[in-house]
Amino acid sequence: MTDAKKPAIKKVVLAYSGGLDTSVILKWLQQTYGCEVITFTADLGQGEELEPARRKAEMAGVKQIFIEDLREEFVRDYVFPMFRANALYEGMYLLGTSIARPLIAKRQIEIARQVGADAVAHGATGKGNDQVRFELTYYGLNPDIKVIAPWREWDLTSRTKLIEFAEQHQIPIAKDKRGEAPFSVDANLLHSSSEGKVLEDPWVEPDSVVYQRTISPEEAPDKATYVEIGFEKGDAVSIDGKPLSPATLLTHLNELGRANGIGRLDLVENRYVGMKSRGVYETPGGTILYVAHRGIEQITLDRGAGHLKDELMPKYAELVYNGFWFSPEREMLQALIDKSQEHVSGTVRLKLYKGNVTVVGRKSPKSLYSLSHVTFEADSVYDQRDAAGFIKLNALRLKLLGRRGQL
Repeated sequence: MTDAKKPAIKKVVLAYSGGLDTSVILKWLQQTYGCEVITFTADLGQGEELEPARRKAEMAGVKQIFIEDLREEFVRDYVFPMFRANALYEGMYLLGTSIARPLIAKRQIEIARQVGADAVAHGATGKGNDQVRFELTYYGLNPDIKVIAPWREWDLTSRTKLIEFAEQHQIPIAKDKRGEAPFSVDANLLHSSSEGKVLEDPWVEPDSVVYQRTISPEEAPDKATYVEIGFEKGDAVSIDGKPLSPATLLTHLNELGRANGIGRLDLVENRYVGMKSRGVYETPGGTILYVAHRGIEQITLDRGAGHLKDELMPKYAELVYNGFWFSPEREMLQALIDKSQEHVSGTVRLKLYKGNVTVVGRKSPKSLYSLSHVTFEADSVYDQRDAAGFIKLNALRLKLLGRRGQL
């Protein structure tokens, strides 16, 4: 029976993983709204087998099941544009979860349009950032779409209640879900995120079991690994001279990062909804890519352009974190950033060693680095006497301030 207070829904597209939460949500939607549920499962490189999600959806009576490999689109159209900006939220976080949400939500809206659905649904809780990211994208791409957020509606407020609901409705539950999960995990090709439960005390160091994508720096090889990354217009296009697609390239960097203990981050961050939360992130390939991109910008980006980018970066990162990927202000900033990347091409050589990434070489046909200007040897292109006038003009206001202070 449909609750009279709830809007009439005919079809809803559910972002569906096949896990406990979304499996319960699927059945709850069918019961509560009496509507047809279409499931959408995105492969963003989370490393999980997706066919079980299809089988679970079929068992639940779902007739239209969408399972799509979005890895290349994810890296090409979302991760790479963000990395052109060198985006770090609160100076540290490479935004691995944040950047995945707009793509999932965009595909939900596209599928809703394709199948004639009048609603979309997600499994994000009412305490987190993801509900905002999903719904800002929904409304930005379809202002008239109806949004169902079960965690803000139902009374299944604990893991125990979810399991009881699943058992009552013959929903398969993995054995490890019957107990309390030690922490929650979200993953994609860019990173993995672990939060909650045993990680909630920010004073307690995470147990080694939390880390799934990297070995510890202590266990990493005693010998350094060297890698060369080629860039064209701000995007990585090759590793050690071999051209690779965006997703393949990031996958390879993840392997290098894993083997060298690179990309771990223990962070207490400010959620958009107002509270602080502690998360443990692993971004092995992304950490290498971030350092490499900074390296190629060092010799190809003009000082004024580079410094302006750095000033705007916190705003860009905040927009991505808060879910405003499809906002006009993010797109305006992106246009500026992409303009700055026109000559950011060349090769960076990196040294990977026990959790560290170090730029040890960079070269580019577009380089602004001039050895003849910076050499400590004799040169014929820079008259050092010119610096005296430069300094006097810059010091003028300081002199005037200093004299006033002597009065």
